Amino acid sequence: MKKIKASFEIIEPSFGSSFYYSKYSPNANNKAHVWHYHPEIEMVFVNGGTGKRQIGSHISYYTDGDLILIGSELPHCGFTDETTGNTNEVVIQMKPDFLGTNFLSLKETKGIANLFEKAKYGIAFGRDTMRLVGPILEKMNNQWPFERLLSLLGVLRELEQAPDYKLLNAQNFSFEMQAQDNDRINMIFNYVKDHFTEEINLDDIAEMANMTVPSFCRYFKKATKKTFTKFVNEYRVVHASKLLAEKPMSIANIAVDSGFPNFSHFNKVFHEFTGKSASQYRKELKSII
Repeated sequence: MKKIKASFEIIEPSFGSSFYYSKYSPNANNKAHVWHYHPEIEMVFVNGGTGKRQIGSHISYYTDGDLILIGSELPHCGFTDETTGNTNEVVIQMKPDFLGTNFLSLKETKGIANLFEKAKYGIAFGRDTMRLVGPILEKMNNQWPFERLLSLLGVLRELEQAPDYKLLNAQNFSFEMQAQDNDRINMIFNYVKDHFTEEINLDDIAEMANMTVPSFCRYFKKATKKTFTKFVNEYRVVHASKLLAEKPMSIANIAVDSGFPNFSHFNKVFHEFTGKSASQYRKELKSII
């Protein structure tokens, strides 16, 4: 079984700037299927569209755009692809100390320091904050470097005061990507990402991680704060949610395409994760979209 781990991404700041900024037209960001990490904190604004989030051990489905802050070294996949349907996407990547080592210790910036601390779990912001800062992030594309820096500081100020947010990973969840153990976890994440539609045998996964099954189960639970079975089922349910929203397929076929050959098991697991049946989920989602 081929071992795959998260790729380390080297990021260069934009010309004349202390951080990286890019505004992508639809389908132009090619990192949607790449599991990667980097020391930079990453802010992503997806203008419209629907798609998957995979950040750390968290997997979920977003509708009508997304605004995310991802902490340093937190592995993640991209958020858009040819099926997302977004208008565009803004990505900002910055070192935690991009304004100097003492900047975040100032009284005026302690809130931003707290924001960066929370970002190590991954933060998803709500609709109100997205509407507030999204246009600012898009306008930065045409600004000179100094104006762009001031805009970024203003956005960070809004994010650290925003009440409508949620942390995506469990408290005390973090990956130190230099550690061999966490390369192992990321290798497993990649395998699940690429094979979740197939049967995933726990014995094979444990062997891939060079561990016994009991040791692997304890290790995975400690690292991700969830069981391996729950992680795989969560990935499959999120994929099913995406298909329910985007494809005119029967629910039975969606179950199979999401890695659930047993339809009754799919219904049970889908209800456990979402609190509703697949048909109810599709009906409610169509009324929103």
